[in-house]
Amino acid sequence: MNFINNILEKLIAGRWIAGSNIDDVLEEAKAINKHNISAILNYLGEDITDENKIAETINVYKDLIDKIYEKRINADISIKPTQIGARINNTFLEKNYLYLIKYANSKNVFVWLDMEDHDVVDSTIKLYKKGLKYTNNIGICIQSNLKRSINDLNHLPRNSIIRIVKGAYAVDDKIGYNSKAKVNNNYKLLIKYLFENMGRFVVATHDIKMIEYAKSLNKKYKKNVSYAFLKGIMNEYAKELANSKKVSMYVPFGDQWIQYSYRRMREAGHISLILKSLMRNQKI
Repeated sequence: MNFINNILEKLIAGRWIAGSNIDDVLEEAKAINKHNISAILNYLGEDITDENKIAETINVYKDLIDKIYEKRINADISIKPTQIGARINNTFLEKNYLYLIKYANSKNVFVWLDMEDHDVVDSTIKLYKKGLKYTNNIGICIQSNLKRSINDLNHLPRNSIIRIVKGAYAVDDKIGYNSKAKVNNNYKLLIKYLFENMGRFVVATHDIKMIEYAKSLNKKYKKNVSYAFLKGIMNEYAKELANSKKVSMYVPFGDQWIQYSYRRMREAGHISLILKSLMRNQKI
């Protein structure tokens, strides 16, 4: 089984994940920066219920923040609520989140709050709003596969910084969209809302039609919009786009790669793109 996992890691996860440690991901970030692309760095891990493991995770992020600052790397960090206490209780989660964003702010490192499964959306949005009382150097992810997302955007402060994604978590038809067409339609709706109401946001997708739609909207609205990709999916296109637009690349690292890779494989509309990426040289 370990042999099979090693093969899968080399063939699949290795395309999307920088490596197991901070040095690996920082080298990847520096390589990305050479192409005028910023990095969004995430330490893999989720649904953690062990407080000692959460403390270790926080220390990894602190070390990562320090090294981004010291080495002057153009990189943000992105954390998941369930890796810093969401599966324990909201008080513990808030304590850890505020500690991290204040520490990152002292080093001028931007912190993204990833959106996870539907059952933690309320606590994630509440957490982000709380963080805005202390710093504006933070952002939140919103998913177009959830029916509630347009309402969530409408209730976020106008100084919020949003990264809009299609979503990679399975959802029930009562609360979300499972067809590619419906996810795409909602994604367009959310993008339009951002252009009309927000000042700064990120269009995170590998769907070139959505990118072109956002570019056309920005000719009218002139907003602070950038574009984000996952490492290993469309590296060549990202480099090309970075010649004229602000581009970032989401780069995970760590040993907990299986859940992340599985979601990438099942995400609506991604399977053909992923299979193509596995057959191409996706070195940055």
